[in-house]
Amino acid sequence: MSAQASLDRYDAAILDILQRDNRTPQRVIAEAVNLSAPAVQRRIRRMEEAGIITANVAVVDPEKAGVPLTIMIAVQVNSERPVHVAAFRQRLMQEPAVQQCYEVTGETDYFLIVSVESMKDYEALTDRLFGDDDNIRHFRTSVVLKRFKAGLAVPLSPG
Repeated sequence: MSAQASLDRYDAAILDILQRDNRTPQRVIAEAVNLSAPAVQRRIRRMEEAGIITANVAVVDPEKAGVPLTIMIAVQVNSERPVHVAAFRQRLMQEPAVQQCYEVTGETDYFLIVSVESMKDYEALTDRLFGDDDNIRHFRTSVVLKRFKAGLAVPLSPG
């Protein structure tokens, strides 16, 4: 199964269950999708090996965990050439406060979602990420006032 492989209805049904609760026992998944538990196990392993399933994680409420500020940052760079953005991308990958990062089209080149405990922590974060980088043209900050929906579940339709 390649990373671009289409998922059949069983794969989609298994992924739907796992995206809601990845601790669902395989025997329960098997009953729900009308397969045997070993067949479910093989399919899950195949999807992990293909990179379709990339992680099994706990989803944490940032506010309840003491990290109440979610901030969205739109970043514009002077040059998008790989030689100019490589160090920036590496800093983003290594920074725990950066929850998500997207390279996007339009006036903004990168869109970041970060979680921090305070504005002081945010200022320190921007110094680490942007401070000494001459390739950063500018960045724009939006503080999230209220979270209505957050998730990473991919909507799947049966193959």
